[in-house]
Amino acid sequence: MNDHEEFEAEPAADPREKPMGFFDHLEDLRWTLIKCALVFAGFVALIAFNLRRFAHLLVRPLEQVQADYPSLHTELITNSPMGVFSVIISICLLGGFLLALPFCLFFVGQFIAPALTRRELRLLLPAAGAALVLFLLGASFGYFLIVPSTLRISFELNELLGYNVLWTADKYYSLLLWLVLGLGGAFEFPLLIVLANIMGLVAAATLRKYRRHAMVVMFIIAAIITPTPDMFNQTLIALPLIALYELSILVAARLERRRAAAA
Repeated sequence: MNDHEEFEAEPAADPREKPMGFFDHLEDLRWTLIKCALVFAGFVALIAFNLRRFAHLLVRPLEQVQADYPSLHTELITNSPMGVFSVIISICLLGGFLLALPFCLFFVGQFIAPALTRRELRLLLPAAGAALVLFLLGASFGYFLIVPSTLRISFELNELLGYNVLWTADKYYSLLLWLVLGLGGAFEFPLLIVLANIMGLVAAATLRKYRRHAMVVMFIIAAIITPTPDMFNQTLIALPLIALYELSILVAARLERRRAAAA
């Protein structure tokens, strides 16, 4: 069989193709959203039943900083009747989102798979896996490094100015939620660049040409994510983003060479 015959036979041999109307797609989308919501609600309920354990897990960055400053004895407090509810919501949202993310990616992949070509379908699983890994890397980077660094700088500045440290629990968990989810999302940026390259929207040469502009954008993103105005934390966030941008250029260039060789 020559290439022309194989090309003509391929669409008819695709078992995934089936006629679907507009409302059929809406029904599939509705069930995808329902499954994502059920998984998220299930993990939220699991966290709610083990709230004390999860709360202790999320407060470890603060305990790590407190161990380095024995003269500073501070415990999280609530200063309003509704403060504890904000804490519970933050803990459940953060934990539920992180635990439900792999399942939601799988459900979304199931929904869009019938509309993809074979070539796009081969990219779906690696792209979903890369998205999950990058998000978890960013979230871990925020939890283990950026949150303790931010707390440490705040402790030192309070000690320098002679202020008593009384942090509310809802503010701490809001900070944790913002940094962990914000960095998890920011680490997805290189994957979007690679996907744009695969779709032919941007070339590796263009990425190299605008490297300096991209660095400025990375520092802007770092400034938005960082809750403190200090350059140390902003640089600490911007450096891995710049490294991931450089990695995306290498991946894009390799993909272009493979496409050229295949052509």
